[in-house]
This record gives sequence, structure tokens and C-alpha cells, in this order.
Amino acid sequence: RRDAAAPTMAMAGIEELEAVALAKGNTVKELKAGGATKEEVDAAVTALMAAKTALTDAIEKKLGTLAEGTPEYAALQEKPPPQPKPSKKNKKKDAPAADAVDQKEANKKRDEEAKLAARARKKAEAADKADTLKGPPVDKAAGSGAQPAPTPADKSSVAPATGKPSPAAAAASLTKKPEANKNFELHFAKEAPPLLAILAAKLARQEVPLKRHEGKQLTQGVDAMLILPLGKARLLGGGAIARYFARIAPAAAGVYGTAGDALCASEVDSWIELCTGLGPAQVPSLLVSLNTHLRMRTFAAGHAPSLADAAIWLLLRSSPEADKACAAAGTHTKRWWAAVNGTAAFKETAQAFFGESKDVASMEIPLPGAEMGKVVTRFPPEPSGHLHIGHVKAAMLNAYFAKQFQGKMLLRFDDTNPSKEKGEYEDAILNDLRSLDITPDAVSHTSDHFDEIMTITTRMLEQGLAFIDPSPQQEQQDLRYQKKPSPYRDAPVAENLRLWREMQAASEEGLKCCMRAKIDPTSDNGAMRDPTIYRCNLQPHHSTHEKYKVYPTYDLACPIVDSIEGVTHALRDRQYSDRDAQYAWFLDALKLRKVELWGFSRINFVRTLLSKRKLQWLIDEGRADGWDDPRFPTVAGILRRGMTVQGLKTFILSMGASKNVNLMEWDKIWAFNKAILDPVAPRLTALVSEPGLVPLLLFNAPPDFFARTIAAHPKDETIGKKVRFYGPRLLLQAEDAVAIAEGEEVTLMSWGNAIVRRAVWEGGQLVRLEGELHLEGSVKTTKKKLTWLADTPDAVDVELYDFDALLTKDKIEEDEDIKDVLNADTKFCFAARGEAAMRQLSKGDIIQVERRGFYICDLPFVRSSDPMRFFFVPDGKLSFGVHKTAKKS
Repeated sequence: RRDAAAPTMAMAGIEELEAVALAKGNTVKELKAGGATKEEVDAAVTALMAAKTALTDAIEKKLGTLAEGTPEYAALQEKPPPQPKPSKKNKKKDAPAADAVDQKEANKKRDEEAKLAARARKKAEAADKADTLKGPPVDKAAGSGAQPAPTPADKSSVAPATGKPSPAAAAASLTKKPEANKNFELHFAKEAPPLLAILAAKLARQEVPLKRHEGKQLTQGVDAMLILPLGKARLLGGGAIARYFARIAPAAAGVYGTAGDALCASEVDSWIELCTGLGPAQVPSLLVSLNTHLRMRTFAAGHAPSLADAAIWLLLRSSPEADKACAAAGTHTKRWWAAVNGTAAFKETAQAFFGESKDVASMEIPLPGAEMGKVVTRFPPEPSGHLHIGHVKAAMLNAYFAKQFQGKMLLRFDDTNPSKEKGEYEDAILNDLRSLDITPDAVSHTSDHFDEIMTITTRMLEQGLAFIDPSPQQEQQDLRYQKKPSPYRDAPVAENLRLWREMQAASEEGLKCCMRAKIDPTSDNGAMRDPTIYRCNLQPHHSTHEKYKVYPTYDLACPIVDSIEGVTHALRDRQYSDRDAQYAWFLDALKLRKVELWGFSRINFVRTLLSKRKLQWLIDEGRADGWDDPRFPTVAGILRRGMTVQGLKTFILSMGASKNVNLMEWDKIWAFNKAILDPVAPRLTALVSEPGLVPLLLFNAPPDFFARTIAAHPKDETIGKKVRFYGPRLLLQAEDAVAIAEGEEVTLMSWGNAIVRRAVWEGGQLVRLEGELHLEGSVKTTKKKLTWLADTPDAVDVELYDFDALLTKDKIEEDEDIKDVLNADTKFCFAARGEAAMRQLSKGDIIQVERRGFYICDLPFVRSSDPMRFFFVPDGKLSFGVHKTAKKS
């Protein structure tokens, strides 16, 4: 009985496979008719071919077990084999003439089918997403012959290799760009990213979109899931995924150790298991072992950064003060730490997941005499204007060292010159520091210590360390230049004290005097030739008002107040290095606590105006909008232009301890900024309105406009979503439209291909294009990839601004007339139409306008009558978004 039933059961199985193949074929048709993406159609076609292959194999296998002439054999022979996919040539030959079909009825039927397919696809996508988040489904057609790709657990624990690659092949594999395989998807709980797997993908040169979810959305007990291209298989667990990427990496990359070396691969596994079981408390003992292990090695296993290095690096990153711990562990560990941190994959992972790790280039900056928990730095700006790019380096370095050594940073306003200073500038400086994410531990003023400074200088007169000089200023300058002492240098103490009192009273005699320190009038260092340390000033002080008539110079006040306020390290611009000896003399002569001096190189940029007086003149003359003008080098100006705080910080700390003073182009700092923006800036579309936008009519598109919700960033869905409109009437950039030939197939970005059938010209102007969608076409075969907008009322009017440098000369001198080097045209405005999603932007949001570059929103959407305003953000290569192109046009 069992034998008799077997053919019937076999026939039933074949019928099921037949039904599966039919269903897969219908799915392909529906997807093509509904305008699905190429990836969706390709996946469906692959599933269809697998089902047909399984059906054919089952039929042939069953025929081999049956005797000819039996009913079952005859029934199987009658089943038609799956028809091969007709070629384009046969399709064209066999297809009925288009003129024989009623076009109106065909379009109506196609639209109805498209709507039905869209609804079915939407349900299928929702079900597939639910299946994806819950874990891999059970394959109901396991016997169909469609086998999933083997998981790492099915393979050997060592990287397979058939031999060593040739030198040329090894070099090519190591220098080639990362493979853009967008069909990989790595799903994980957003609170626990699988860092080893992510780092392994980077080492293997695989570009993998990251899909973050709430932990409860994933299968219980699973921390990560990798979906392979075309859904071939799914891997569970960060460790298995990491090993998979290591195994598919180029052999020369050595991600799983040296190719063909089983022992080396096993060492990699050993390090992974060891680091997985350790916590921050065990790091010190691990570093001791690691330093010994690396004595004759560059990396933990093999001759290139591998999974072993990745596992160790991630463990160390989880512990506090990893930089210092590695430096203290020994020469070999310190060398290894620097090597892996300098590798692109480790850098990118650090930037994406470890915050401050973007400052990796700064960790070797030395700070003499620094002790953990005891470092006190200070940032002493003069409240005579807004902070500019030159101040940023000083502010960030002071904040950086204070944080690195768990110390304090003081903000001290150097308010010793009431002729230049205003209270409003103090507020502006505080706002600028907040914009830079710098929060001082305390805020003070040099004026807080005026009484104490006066007491100290009175004592200097009494001890013969200073004198009052009533001679004219020009005479003093001449004698200093000649290295000759002042004739009043050896005046009696009593006379000096009398004149000091006259100065404090601002008497006629006192106003002619100044106080000078007795150092060395014959010194080769001009700063040591009895410098002025006190002078009279009748201008009311913005804080102390008219309490004082005499004010200390910065040279005197700075070392005194640094010592009083507990500063341990005074960071100074190297242009003042000749004053270092003077600073040390004051501390020594006045028997004050010593302060370490640390010099850094100043930042100088070409065609950049830093003079506060000249910047104020531009504002007063109406040539600039204010201190936050995006053409200004002020903190407010460059941030308004689109510079990020992290970009600034990374650029400044990348210079390390360099003492060189160079005139720099702006492209380098903007390139650092681009590296910050590119992974996070949403992609949106805006088309420049001039000389006009050209409509593209798509006759086979759905008759009504419709919307889809798509990812705002093509590589990271966690950036957010945006709503994109589609329809039968699109708008194209004029220069794109005129370049399209009739009959040419083009790609409409974020939609698919279309064929332009006709170009309509009137009076020498292109007025419209006519064509049809060809979504089954391949984007790889088209030469033109076009940005476009659906011609709907939801689009917004925008203004795109480009800016040029204020100056026509790389460097100007202090006494040079700014009018002679001022660039006449520096602001360029271009009207444009932007997609509806721009309405959701806020002031300060940075986006990437497709095929234009990065822009920062300066004026968000308020009402349809007021255009939005965007400023172009240079990226290190492009300085303009539209201007240069417009000039060429």
C-alpha cells in the first residue's frame, strides 16, 4: 500500500512546486507593473528562477524512477517545461503592433493593475519587515533545491586559502575602493551595536547599511542579524557576522590572519574569545601580556590589522583613559595602539561610535609637567570684539588639555584697556564659546585683581625692580631701539613713589608718566628692554567705571593673575615667544608660583581678514550683515556658513604640537568638515530656476501624483525618512534637459529609468520633453542620472547662496588700505525650487542638495510667499554650489 501511494504523493509534491513557480511568476509581473525598485524585481526574478529549477529537477528525478508507459510517466511527460525568458529581439518580433491596441483602454487597465500591485506590495513589505525583525523564517520549500548560503558556523574556523596571492593581486586588493554592496543589511539593537562585526566589515572593504532597531523588535537573545545579498541567507550574532566578513575579505587584507596559515587564524579566534570574556577591570593585566606579545610583532596576529586587533582595540576603547593606559603599558603596546588608530577602518569606527575618538591625531600632543587631576589652563580673550578663527585654536586647546588631564579651564577676560573694551563683547564671547561646546569651569576678569596688582607694583618700586619714566613716548622708543637705558632708570625710590601717586591721581604730571620694569635695557631681546608695565587711561572702564586711572599692561598682568588663579599651564601663541623670557622674569622677580608655558602655532588663512577694526568698518559701511556674516572668519560667521564644531575640533587637534606658522588655504578645514557631514546630512533635491525648468511628461506614469516615504540618507536609514512625490509631470534642470537626445534612456534618481521620446522646441527654446517610464531598465546602462522634482504645489521656493573671499590678496599688512584689496562681488543668490521635504527643516540644519553639495538652512520655511534661504558649505574641493557653473553657462 505504501509503494502504491508513493507516485501519488510525488505528484502532489510536484504540483506544489508548480504552484510555487506560478506564484513567483505572478509576483514578478506585479512588481514590474507597479513600478517596484530594481532590487525588488531582481530578488523576485531570482526566486522565480530557483522555483523553476526546483520544478524541473523534481520532474526529471521522478521520471527516472518510473517505467515508461505508466500513467504517472505519461502525466509527467505532458507537463510543459518552464519557458525560457524571451530575448528583447524575440519580444520585439512577436509583439503585436502597438497601433492595434486601444491606447486609452490599455492605459486604464495598466493603472488599475498598478494600484492593485502597489497595495499587494505594501502588504508584502510590511510582512517581510516583520519577519526580518523577528528572525529568519522557516523555509517551507526546503526540498525545492534552493539552498541558502552557508553560515560561518558551517565553515572551518580558519580562513580558507588555496595559496598566496601574487604581489600584483595583493597590491590591487589592498588599494581598491570599498565594494558598494547595498544588498547587505546589518540589523541590530540601537543601544548595543555589534562593533566587532561593523569593524570587520570595514576591514573587509564591505559597505554595509546599518539598520538600528529597538531591542524588543529583534529575536530574543539575538544582538545582531546580517541579511546577505538578495536574501540568500541570514546570519545571527555579532561574532558569527564578524567572522563571515573576515572570511570574504581579500586574502591579502589578512583580516583572518595570514592567508593559508591555520595557526594564525586560530590565534585570531583565541584573541576574540579572550577579549569577549574580559571587562575594563582586567585591562591592565591584558596590556602587560599584549606588550610582551608584540615585542617582535606589528599586529596581534598576522602582518595586517585583523579581527584579533579589532577585538583588543574594542576592549581597550571600553575602558577609561585608553590612550594613557597604552602609552604606560610599554613601548610595543604604544606603537601598536598608534598603528591601529591610524588605520582607516579603526578611524571610521572610532568616529562613528566613540565620540571623542575623532581627536585621535591629538593624543600625542605633549604637555610638559602635566599631572592627572592637577592641570589648570586659561583662555584670556580681550573683550574688544567677537572671537574669530584665530581664537578658536587657543580656546579648544585649553579646553582639550583640561579635559584630557581631568583638570580645569578658566575663562578670564583680559580687560586692561578700557579704550577698546565693551561689556557687550563679553556676552558675545560667552555665546561663541557655548557655540563651540566649551564650558569654562570658572569665569573671571583681570580687573578683579587690579588692587592686588597695584600693591605688587608698588612693592616693585620700593625694591628697585621698577621705575617711573616721565620722558616722551617717542624718546623711550628711540632709546630702547638703541639699547640705551632711560635717564630716569636710576631715580630715587621716593621720587618713583611720588610720581606713582601722581599717576594714580591722573594729575597733569602723572599723565605724562608710565611705569617700566627694570630688566635689561641692553638685551638682544626687545621684550626685555625695560618694558612698560603701567600707563594712565582716563577712559571709563566698562566694569570698574572710573575707579582707576591707571591700568596694567597685559605683559605684567598675565603672569601675576596666572599665578594667583592657580594656572599650571599657560598656552601662548608662538608669535609671542620672545615674551616668554619676560613672563618668566616677572614670576621669578616677584617670587610668584611658577607656571609652565606651552607654545602653539597660530592659524593664518589666505584672503582672510582678522583685524577687528577692519571687520567693524565693513559692517559700518554696509558691506557685511554683522559679526555673524557667513563671509567673516568669526566663530559666529563660520558656524553660520556651515562649519561644525566637530569639524573645527578635529582640524585643530590634527595639527598636534606643530610649531610651524603657515599661510593655509581653507580647503583643508572644509575637508575635515565634510567628513563629519557626509555620513549624517540628509539628501534633498533643489533645482535652480534660471534659465528655467523644463517639464518631462511621462505618459505611462500613474495619472495622479502620489507620495512615497523613503530614507533621507541612502546609506543610513536611522538618519530619518522623507516624503517624496512622484507623478506624470516632472521638472528637470534646463541644462540637463537640453542635453537629452530623443530616444535616449535616462535614470531618474530615486525612481528608475525613463525613455525620452520627443523634445518640443518653440522659438529656439526647449519647452518640454515627452517620454515614458521604463522601470525595468538598468541604471548601469544609462549615461545620464537626473535630479528631478514632481511638479506639485508642495514644492517650495528657495534661495541658494554662494560666497567668495572678501579679499583679492592672500595676505595683507596691518597698515594696508582695505579698500585696495577688497573683493567687490562676494555674494551670489540663485532662485531655485526645492522638494516638499525641505519644509521640515529648521535653522542650522545641514543637508546635501543632490548634485550640488552641502547647504545649511539659514531661513526655514514660514510661508509660501517667502523663499527659504540656504548657504553653500564648501567641502574642500568645491567652493561654490552654483556660482562657477552659472558663470560658465
